[in-house]
Amino acid sequence: MKQILSALAVTALTASSALAQTYAVTNGRVVTNTNAGIIENGTVLLRDGDIVAVGAEVAIPADATVIDADGGWITPGIFAPYTQLGLIEVALEASTNDAGADDSDFSVALDVADSFNPAGTHIPSTRMEGVTRVAVYPSTGFNIFGGHGALASTRGDADSLFEHGSFVFADLSQSGASRAGGSRSAAWTYLDAAFEDAAGYLGRYSNAHHGDALDRYDAAALVPVVRGEVPLVVNVDRAADIRRAIRFRNEHPPLRMIIQGGAEAWMVADELAAAGIPVLIDPIRNLPGSFDSLGSTLAAAERLHAAGVTVAYTTETADGYFNARLLAQHAGNSVAHGVSWSDAFAAITRVPAEIYGVDARYGSLAAGYAGDVVVWDGDPLEVMSAPTHVLIDGAQTVLESRQTMLRDRYMDITDETPFAYRR
Repeated sequence: MKQILSALAVTALTASSALAQTYAVTNGRVVTNTNAGIIENGTVLLRDGDIVAVGAEVAIPADATVIDADGGWITPGIFAPYTQLGLIEVALEASTNDAGADDSDFSVALDVADSFNPAGTHIPSTRMEGVTRVAVYPSTGFNIFGGHGALASTRGDADSLFEHGSFVFADLSQSGASRAGGSRSAAWTYLDAAFEDAAGYLGRYSNAHHGDALDRYDAAALVPVVRGEVPLVVNVDRAADIRRAIRFRNEHPPLRMIIQGGAEAWMVADELAAAGIPVLIDPIRNLPGSFDSLGSTLAAAERLHAAGVTVAYTTETADGYFNARLLAQHAGNSVAHGVSWSDAFAAITRVPAEIYGVDARYGSLAAGYAGDVVVWDGDPLEVMSAPTHVLIDGAQTVLESRQTMLRDRYMDITDETPFAYRR
């Protein structure tokens, strides 16, 4: 038996060595997102999926595949912190939409990992724009809870999902209030009762299946949130609702909270900074879509940064299931409205990784980080710039999508084959 195991180990090691790949990304402006800052004419060296060296004087091994940035930019991959990639193909076609479950008996216990499709057609078009990591969000169903979200790469293979149960999503805005009974008071009371159910699990379920708000299965799924092991992402826009969220967090230590939406978060920026609650906002959200977001302004991102709030950017106004690819453009617009370039770029790379607790592996270029590296032909926040190479986990990806394949297939308009035989 030992000999068989030894033989298997040798086979696995040989296969691993065969798959191992070394890349040297050279001759570019390296944005490290670390204390090393920006390195002119730098090199990023990757081996076996990880970054092993970053600098201006990196020795390039003989076995390395060299990618010449040709004077362009070399950056960490973009991390989109709020998407529904892999859950929706066509939003209005129910058979292709797994984001929410209005008719389910469950809520908190639902996990997008069970619905995520790494072969979704919107994933390649997102990867082509330099997005290498995403947070995948559920939609809410019959109550304020949508369920558990997950973190994924945009590689498009079976192992794309690298963390599930990453957070729990709850809607405490006006739409959440309507699901809880018609008012914000009902929504917050429901959340209070749900936390009591989870805090009392298993005891209060010893003789019953239902608690005050949640059934046994949902209460068990909320326990990690109550214990502070998993963050609660709260969708709120109105300043008054954000203050209520801060109070709820303070009343339920050790709860970790993230604000999503935050149209009027700039109005309570100092309070958010003091509470240490991060915010996910779309920096180009400037027109109110409801009475909850009357305070929307293009100055919101700059004001939040200035107050010291931890801010990550989303593409909420552009739809998260196919337009997360526009994230760099949204960040560029924030620069046009007062945010520093470094803060804006961090808000779509390092900061999302920090918010979700995976910043030891993603969001920066340094030895020991995952090999998510993007080469750009210009400033990544300029709308006319584009990636020339995208590496995820230290491997080159193919920069093509269904759209580019259709373009290439039908570009030939001189086909003289009889019509019936054309492909």
